[in-house]
Parts: sequence; structure tokens; C-alpha cells
Amino acid sequence: MRRRAHVLALAATITASLLAGAPANARTDNDVGGSSEQRPEHSSEQRSEPRQQPPGSEEARVLVFHGADAPEDVTGAAVTAIGEIGREGPAERRFTTEVTDDPGTFTTKKLKKFNAVVFLSADGDLLSDAQEEAFTGYIASGGGFVGLHDAARVEPGSDWFTGLIGGRPAEGGPTGPQKATVEVGDRVHPATRNLPLEWARNDTWFNWKRNPSGKVHTVARVRESTYDPGEGANGWDHPVSWCRDYEGGRSFYTGMGGTAASFRESNFRQHLGGALQWTTRLARADCKATITANYKATRVTEPNQPDQLDQIGEPHGLAVADDGRVVSIGRGGGMASSPVVTDWNDPKMGLGFGTLHVWDPKTGEVTKAGTLDVFGNKGGGDELIKNEEGLLGIALDPDFLSNGLLYLHWTPHAKIDRTAHMAERRVSRFKMNLTTNKLDTASEKVLLSWPVQIHSCCHAGGGMAWDSKGNLYIATGDNNSSQFSDGYSGNNPEPDFGGVSFADARRTAGNTNNLNGKILRIHPETDGTYTVPAGNLFTGKEEGGGKTRAEIYVMGVRNPARISVDPETDWLYAGWVGPDAGEPSTTWGPAKYDTFAVITSAGNQGWPYCMGNRQPYRDRNLPDPTKPLDWYDCGDLRNDSPNNDGLVKLPPARDNNVWYSPQGGAPDFPRNADGVPSYKLDEQQLRLPWLKGGGQAAMTGPVYRFDEASNSKVKWPSYWDGKWFIGDFYDGDQPRNALLMDPSNAGGGGLPVHAESLDSIVPAGDGGIRNLMDWKFGADGVLYVQDYGRGFFTADGESALWRVTYEGGPPTPLASETLGRQHSAGGGKR
Repeated sequence: MRRRAHVLALAATITASLLAGAPANARTDNDVGGSSEQRPEHSSEQRSEPRQQPPGSEEARVLVFHGADAPEDVTGAAVTAIGEIGREGPAERRFTTEVTDDPGTFTTKKLKKFNAVVFLSADGDLLSDAQEEAFTGYIASGGGFVGLHDAARVEPGSDWFTGLIGGRPAEGGPTGPQKATVEVGDRVHPATRNLPLEWARNDTWFNWKRNPSGKVHTVARVRESTYDPGEGANGWDHPVSWCRDYEGGRSFYTGMGGTAASFRESNFRQHLGGALQWTTRLARADCKATITANYKATRVTEPNQPDQLDQIGEPHGLAVADDGRVVSIGRGGGMASSPVVTDWNDPKMGLGFGTLHVWDPKTGEVTKAGTLDVFGNKGGGDELIKNEEGLLGIALDPDFLSNGLLYLHWTPHAKIDRTAHMAERRVSRFKMNLTTNKLDTASEKVLLSWPVQIHSCCHAGGGMAWDSKGNLYIATGDNNSSQFSDGYSGNNPEPDFGGVSFADARRTAGNTNNLNGKILRIHPETDGTYTVPAGNLFTGKEEGGGKTRAEIYVMGVRNPARISVDPETDWLYAGWVGPDAGEPSTTWGPAKYDTFAVITSAGNQGWPYCMGNRQPYRDRNLPDPTKPLDWYDCGDLRNDSPNNDGLVKLPPARDNNVWYSPQGGAPDFPRNADGVPSYKLDEQQLRLPWLKGGGQAAMTGPVYRFDEASNSKVKWPSYWDGKWFIGDFYDGDQPRNALLMDPSNAGGGGLPVHAESLDSIVPAGDGGIRNLMDWKFGADGVLYVQDYGRGFFTADGESALWRVTYEGGPPTPLASETLGRQHSAGGGKR
């Protein structure tokens, strides 16, 4: 009894005014901005059948319930904090508090006066069946619940409480407080939007019997690499705070708050205060945004009829018009039974049909818009047979819906040189009839063209994107084979055909005078020409001219099949496929790293000299490329290749944000005095444990921007605003995530702060989207995704366009149930 005296004294102090009558900080209608009858209604958010007014009142009240044997220090600190939170801040955010350890409070009549109930230090079987039944009725009528730390152990035999809380602690986890880093992934919920991205704090940490991710909406995770999670660790996805709409009410749980000091911490008080704002109906929030069941993935194209490519070609990119039309391109491969000509003496060698298809959301039908005769249809096999050229990229003109103009990145069959094994890559402008959805192939205007070798596969690149200033970004692959350098740097100068090297990426990606292995930036003009905007990497006049190309914005990329530009910041987001080495080599350097980068200015991303966070390869050169020379200096690069016709001194390599190998995400190693990593597997540190490679092919996606003004009922919610979507061509263990980046270091190679798995939302596996080729959001806030299919260099029955919509409905509580005028959904742009 003595242990409880201090807690009960605090409770008496906090609740005295409530028990005496009107609370001292009671709010009038003027305080909260009008009565409930004066609040605007939103017809799209109304229930099909109205229900009675939720429990509580306009003067929000919170019941704090704790166990009779609760630890005095933690409970006392929590009671004090909750009381002070309720009395602080603007009047419209305040609430009064009543504290009890009496389960007898749990009756229908008594609970009805509270907007929310907090379970604090409530461990064990505390409620009778009748009391639990009263509480279930309270939640069903629209009540709120906040569970703190030990509340996860309350009513251990109740499935209903397990659902309400969302998860139960596992046995064998940490027993004492440890300092750890919390990743705050939700930047719009009132419990987290004002917290730091990374939050270092001391607390006791639970492991979970079953990871609740996907069934609850996680707002924060604890990073296991920053503390000892002990037995039963959950891995990289370790939720610590989450919420959900539950059986008519609102539930928020945090595993934090296991120490008395937590409740004196400003950030934790903000966190707890935001949770109480939502559960008491003082604020709205979306607690459904990452719950898998709230998303629907629908295949919108049928399989092609035999040998007709009537629905979709060999998928290789898409663009979404503002009216919802999706234009999908096919690289050039036909169905598996279609003829393939590989004989260089045959005039039809490599002839393929680059396809355009338009899916119209108004009709749900597909129109085959047109075809281009492309080079690249050579089938599979060895790198000296197969080829990745063809129709590689598409970008709709910013005024597409008024002018019908679009831009295609392609390799015309008519321009190949079968003697020299060379071709022309080009970016052309075409016109489409917006009524018939048919491409006018005769309308072509060639903006930009350059030579590519076609003797050997691979790495054609292809992605294109616009910025807000009307600049067009064009991603080109290094057009180079790494087969002759054992899957490492791709810097073997020896193999050539007709005097043109096809295994030395220093001729292409590392060459300042070559447009391959780059991201170009040009400004298309109305007459079908282009100008070069200021701020690119080179002016074209370095060393008197003839050594650089002014179109180059980024050099040192290998195979950037996909790029995107964030329309809010104009930052460029790119991803590219790495070479083929399965493991690092102490002789030659890093294993294959597939890479993603946030690019905020012109620069050099490193290939073929450096990869990842400036991890160097070993130089090789004639007369004997099998013998290693010095390690490249990523900060002082030189192109000494005999195949270089550009500058010798290069811009320094920059760090990239994400890289992954067959061993995992962001491999790093101890470095010697010269900054060279050890490249020993047993010394490898994986800095991004949510990533896994193997057979890998990076496919970057967009940065989502939530449009609050859009009336789309299926748009993705504001939780995803500002998050960067990255994925891999392959499903399984490869990445398919939405990343939260720190704007202060993203452009300098800063690692992601937080990753949200998309494997269930953009469904991987059988019956889902197994081979991710391209993905973009439309103006309606819907994600459109291409599944390449199950073959290679062909289309097949699984090649398809998919549409992923959000079906979760509006934020809660409904506008009609929110107190005063606090109708914020926690969303809108940050």
C-alpha cells in the first residue's frame, strides 16, 4: 500500500478539478472554434449508416488506468507527464485526466465519459469478462486506446486485447535499459511529425512474438544495429510504435516508456501527446497507410493473343498522362515463338518491333498505338550474341494533353552498320493522335543521336524524365561488357571489334567525351532541336574543346534503366545495374553493386573506377590486362585508358546512397591508410540490413507526392509523401522498398533513414508482380507498374501492366466526429 501512495496522490492532484465539477481548463465553443453542429461535413467521408456520437465530449477527457502493483517510479512519472501534456499547449489541444487502478471503472456508463483510455503499467489479467466486454463496447462505439510499454502484456489470454494492442512481447529479449536509435518513418502523424528523423534514446526494448507490420500502421521502428536486441530479435523491421483503426475505435501503442526518465524527455512527450490527440479525437490521422489489406493490385492488361503483341510488348518502360492514360513501350522482342535473326549477313539481323500501347482508364481498353523498327531482337545467349538495344525509354511532353508530343529513346534498325557492328542511338520527338491514341511515325524529329557499339551486349540504359524547368534527363548505359574483367571493373582495354573497344567502360562511362554511361540533361525546343541548360558537368570547351560533351549532367553510371525527378525539389533519382562478380576480391575490388543515388547537382558517380561509398577498383591496362596495377584514387581520378578520347583528369567520384551485393545491403570494409578497403568477406559490415541481392537488377522508382487537392478516392495516402520508391527487377529477397531520406545529407550520399517494405503492397511472388520493370505514379495518386514477364528478350503471358490503388478510406476520426475544428488529417505536404 505504501508503494501506491505516491501514485495515488498524483492522481488525486490531477483529477481534483474533474471530480469537483467543471475543469479549470475547460474549453468553450469559442475556445475550440465552434460547436459540433457548426463543423463542416464532408459527404465523401460519411458512413453508409450513421452511428451515435462517440464516447467523451468536446472537453476531451482521458482515463489513465494502471495496475495496482505497478512500479511507482515509472507510473508516477507517466501520470505526471500525461497530466501536464493535457494542460499544456493551445486550448484546443488540451484534455483533462482521471487516474485509477480500479478495474471497476470499466463499465459502459463510466467509460462513456472518456474520449480515450490509457493503459499504463498494466501487466497481467486485470479485467473480468464483464469489464472486458464493457471495454470492447467502448472501443466499438468510437473510443480511443493508448497502450504504453507493459500494456502489451495486459490480458494475455484475450485475443481481442491482442488485436487491440497489435503485438505481444516475445520471451528472452533485453532486460534492462539500453540506448538505441528510433527511426521515425511517419512524418505526418501528430505523434511523429515533429520528431527528428533519427531519435537516439534510452529505454527498455521489447522483441515481438509476431511482427505486426502490415497488420498495423507502424509510425516508428527501433534500429537493432544500435543496441543488443538479445534472443528473439525481429531484424531490420522492428516496430516500436504503431496505430490502427480497430473495430470502430482507434488504437495507438508504443513499446517505449519503460523507464521513468522517458516521461521527462521532450521528444517522448511530443510522441505521447500526438498519440493522445488522435485517440481523443482532437486530431485526425491516417493509421491505415501501411496496412497491406488496404491496397489492391489489379492487372489491367490481358495476355497477348498468339504472336500479335496486341496488349503489351516486351515491357521496357511506361509514362502516365495527367488524364490517366498509360503509355507502355516494348523494347523489341516478340513472343517466344517469334523469329529471331542473329546472322550479321542477313539484312533482318536483330530486327525487332518496338511497340507502344495505350491503356485508357475510361474504357479499360488497350490500343496498340504503333511500332518502330528497332535493332536489338537477337534473343538470349552469350554476350556476343544477345543485345539490349531497341525502344528503351519514353517521356511524355509536359503539355502532352494539348500537343500530343512524346519523346522516345531508341535504336533504329535502319541505321545499323552490319560491317562495323555499330548503331545509332537517338532521342526523337513524335506526335500522337489524342483521339485515336495512334502514333504518327512520320512525325519524327531527331533531337539527339550518338554512336553505340553493337558487337557485344549489354547495358543500354534508357530511362527519361523531366524537371520543372522543362529539362529532359536521358539515361544511357555504358554499352559495355564486363565479361572480360571477371565481373569486376569492366576496364579491360584489350577486346575490340573494328578498333572499337567493347569491354572498357573507360571508353564510355568514364569518358568525358562520350554520351554512353551517362545521364544527359538537355532542354528540348519547340522546333525539334535542343539547347543545353547551365549547370551541367561540362561546357564542351574544356582544354580548348573536343574533350567533353556539354550534354552530360552525370557521368560514371553503368546501366541506368530507370530514373525519376522529384517534381517538388527537382532532385534526380537514379538506379543502375552493377557488374557480375559474386564476391569482393582483395585483388580487383568490390563485388557487383547495384546502386541507387539521389543526385542534386552535376557530378561523377564513379563507375568504372569506384562504386558504393567510393570503394575503388584496381587499374588494369596494356600490355597485359590480367595484371593488376594501382588502386584507383576515388578523389583524384585519371582516365589513362588507350580508348579514352576525353579528359584525362576526371571529376572526383561521389558517394552513392544505396548499394547492394549478393551478400546484402551497403557492404563496407575496414580501410587502410590509403583509404583502400580490405575487401575481406569476414570483415564485411552490411550497413543496410533490409537489402539482399543475388541475381539483381536495380529499378528505381518515383518520389511520391501527395496531392491534397486531388479528389481521387484511390490515391496513395500522405504517409508516402516524399518517400522514394526503389526496387529490383527480381522479387524474392531483393529490395522493394519506400525510403525516407534525410534532406540534409541525401545529395552527399547519406544512407536512408528508414525503409518501408513494399513486397506485400506491390505484391511479389506467384500471382503477383514478379519482374518489376518500371513503376510510376499517375496524377490520380495511383501506382502503375510493369511486370516484364517470365522470359528474357521476349514478351510472354505474364508481361503486363498493373494498377495499385489505396482502398483504406479517409483518415480518422471522421470530420463529423473530430472535436472542434481540429480536422487535420496529419497529411498534406511537409
